[in-house]
Amino acid sequence: MKKPTIAVSIGDLNGVGIEIALKAHAEVSKLCNPLYCINASMLAQAAKLLNVQVPNDFQLSQVEGEFEIEIAKVSSMSGRFAYDSFMSAIKLCEDKYADALVTLPIHKEAWMRAGLEFKGHTDLLRKHFNKDAIMMLGCEKMFVALFTEHIPLKEVAASIKYKKLKQFFVDLHESIPKNTIAVLGLNPHAGDHGVLGDEEIIITKAIKSANKKVGFEQFVGPIVPDIAFTPHFRKNYNTFVAMYHDQGLAPLKALYFDESVNISLNLPIIRTSVDHGTAFDIAYKGEAKTLSYINAFKSAIAFIKR
Repeated sequence: MKKPTIAVSIGDLNGVGIEIALKAHAEVSKLCNPLYCINASMLAQAAKLLNVQVPNDFQLSQVEGEFEIEIAKVSSMSGRFAYDSFMSAIKLCEDKYADALVTLPIHKEAWMRAGLEFKGHTDLLRKHFNKDAIMMLGCEKMFVALFTEHIPLKEVAASIKYKKLKQFFVDLHESIPKNTIAVLGLNPHAGDHGVLGDEEIIITKAIKSANKKVGFEQFVGPIVPDIAFTPHFRKNYNTFVAMYHDQGLAPLKALYFDESVNISLNLPIIRTSVDHGTAFDIAYKGEAKTLSYINAFKSAIAFIKR
């Protein structure tokens, strides 16, 4: 069976991404044909700083631009290059030269310094495709989909609207139609029947309506958040919806930090990513781990085969 071609967005070159790509290339090449969105000059500069040889079969898709890599520095130029690499990878998927896209980490402040309006990969994908992309993170043992993502905590409660939440559930069903999904409440004790907040009334209504639309009891809840990730509860569920970023990602990263991945759902292309940042503290020290990156390829390939 022919191996798929997967475009690789190289991320912020001042961080650990390029080290991971080079270190994992041999293993990734067993799974697919990786196509790296970077030019030969920037690749050679990074390899020299890492004191490693570029593999002969390290296939490139040209991205214009050159700058001096500044290890562990926030730079507008590295931010711009990371953006251009990402857009190049998206186009490879749109033009059917690649079957999926795997992204290495960007630095959000570097994007801001480069004058880019997007808060990150998912935000850009959402606007580029005019689709409500869903951010889901995890591994085979546990996945968490986020209803709200990179917004201030004080804005989360006001964001829980019936129509928007119901549509989120329906869109999630379209991407993972068979998973039974536990939906977390927002408040302590899932509101305690309105004593500690009434957002759960909206969540319950959206769950019931979405289940009716999809034709079975796919969504369960709202679940009391402080018990949802206990071993006993996870025997019955491995897919969760969290109402806000840290509610879902704090337990996920505590349990499966090295192996979890980021998957963008409800899009016309397949995109997966490592579930970590640029790790400036270990950049170019040879210490970066590759498991999340390799799992991102495995997840992308699993979606290609669906």
